[in-house]
Amino acid sequence: MTTISLPDGSSREFDGAPDGMTVAASIGKRLAKDAIAVRVDGALKDLSAVVPDGAQVEIVTRDSADGLELLRHDAAHVLAEAVKELYPETQVTIGPVIEDGFYYDFARETAFTPDDLELIEKRMLEIVARDETIVREVWQRDEAIAFFNEQGEHYKAEIIADLPAEEEISLYRQGDFIDLCRGPHLPSTGRLGKAFQLMSVAGAYWRGDSRNAMLQRIYGTAWANDKELRKYLHRLAEAERRDHRKLGREMDLFHLQEEAAGSVFWHHHGWTLHRECEAYMRGRLEQAGYIEVRTPQLVDRSLWEASGHWEKFRENMYVTQSDDETVFALKPMNCPCHVQLFRQGVKSYRDLPLRMAEFGSCHRHEPSGALHGLMRVRAFTQDDAHIFCTEQQIDGESKSFCDLLTSIYHDFGFDDIIVKFADRPPTRAGVDEVWDRAEAALMHAVEAAGIPYVMNPGEGAFYGPKLEFVLRDAIGRDWQCGTLQVDFVLPERLDASYIGEDGNKHRPVMLHRAILGSFERFIAILIENYAGHLPLWLAPVQVVVATIVSDADDYAREVAAAAEAHGLRAELDLRNEKINYKVREHMHRKIPALLVVGPKEIDERSVSVRRLGQKHQTAASLEEALAALRDEVARKVGVDAENAERAA
Repeated sequence: MTTISLPDGSSREFDGAPDGMTVAASIGKRLAKDAIAVRVDGALKDLSAVVPDGAQVEIVTRDSADGLELLRHDAAHVLAEAVKELYPETQVTIGPVIEDGFYYDFARETAFTPDDLELIEKRMLEIVARDETIVREVWQRDEAIAFFNEQGEHYKAEIIADLPAEEEISLYRQGDFIDLCRGPHLPSTGRLGKAFQLMSVAGAYWRGDSRNAMLQRIYGTAWANDKELRKYLHRLAEAERRDHRKLGREMDLFHLQEEAAGSVFWHHHGWTLHRECEAYMRGRLEQAGYIEVRTPQLVDRSLWEASGHWEKFRENMYVTQSDDETVFALKPMNCPCHVQLFRQGVKSYRDLPLRMAEFGSCHRHEPSGALHGLMRVRAFTQDDAHIFCTEQQIDGESKSFCDLLTSIYHDFGFDDIIVKFADRPPTRAGVDEVWDRAEAALMHAVEAAGIPYVMNPGEGAFYGPKLEFVLRDAIGRDWQCGTLQVDFVLPERLDASYIGEDGNKHRPVMLHRAILGSFERFIAILIENYAGHLPLWLAPVQVVVATIVSDADDYAREVAAAAEAHGLRAELDLRNEKINYKVREHMHRKIPALLVVGPKEIDERSVSVRRLGQKHQTAASLEEALAALRDEVARKVGVDAENAERAA
């Protein structure tokens, strides 16, 4: 008799030892139909796996997170089977699951083409229709190596030879195709379904080493059903349409070039956007009691060694040496420099909390292959601040920061925020006792603030645990921007202290915090979130005054001057072009407001207002129209998602 426990707390008994499918069938026919794997005492296994007495058992279905990963895993194997059937000379290497999909690397002399991908995908659908049973087999190591070498699959043989001696060699057979894999797998290829698509092909070095052979990597995506696949493909199309690099060119915001790889050439309109973001943040920080500081770009190596950053970030730091052989580094972050400011003069407990902000210009050596528009750069402006406080002040400062952050995100148009608690990483500075205190303090602070969070194990900074604030944009993508980190380590390492109420020296707690992250990346997120249709208060050009006839030129100049007097960033369009042409051009440039003037508007001292995203224009007096735009700018809030989508 075998007794097993289910997630709802109930138990079931079986004569003999059941497999996963038997357990699923005992619960219900629908579950047996939907089941694709089983979790036994926390371990994911094939449905054919025998369940031992006393086990905790959970049936995995295709619409669960585990199920989706398993579908993608099997999609990679079906891809490999299809490639081997169509191109037998090809060697298969590895094919893991990745975010939103899968890939498989192949060794083949002839390059795969888009037409090949179409044929491969068609053959994958045929393999699914065949509904081949997938069977796990355990082989002897030498037998498996010999088998793959005989098949010409030398990469597979190499993988097996490199596996630890004690590791079991499991192969999976589906039809005539046999592949090395730990599993688990679906019961049959038919369970994969048809909600998959091959996406692209790229080059990849064997085992990621440029000294090894170049392979061909075929990427694909797989989902639980057609609806989810269509949603994903739509999101990809939207992401391409909203690409900040493309919109940056169209809106004349910035460019990048090889002579300064990873550094941004901000054009006038782009720098205007940057300045508006910075001015807004400066105003909010001043209201919140921050002082603004500025620290050096080049700092002696000794400070980075003392802080621990030299050991942790040396490979990402730009280093230079003076004639006297002093080694300097361009700062990759502001933290150690802010501690130096704190150490100037004697600090009292009455000076705390001390909130120190800097829009610091930082540099980090990112690999050239990782650079991506404004999203990943080497030179950036960091939205950075550090709060020096007592342990007793952590709760209050954390809550105040979270309130400030959510308010700022709301003004930029982001209200869907996820908070992650990242605890100690494997490699870190400081002893466990200090980490215990820091994690307990941050946990108490976030719970006292009433903020829901999820755990992100092992992802804390090397000097302290942190909260990560993740924004969700208009098309459902997540962006980690803000952070709050509790640090007991740097104040100790850099000898920061204050005089307490008892007259003795004490170490301050250092709260590292950022809201936007870097201005460059956040501006890229803004551009893509709004598809270039930025809120009026952020738009580099807020108003264009366009004429219908040349007789309106003087009045147009008067309107533009009045707009600037109302604090609006305005441009004139007096070109001898048809008004419909002008409207289309300025809508393409994502200008939020177009004020059209002609003979009628001159007589009535009015303007025809055309807003981005709206099909019709409205008439208003000059003063009324400008006052409405001025008030909208003053409110400094993002447009809603519906308007952004319509404008896009």
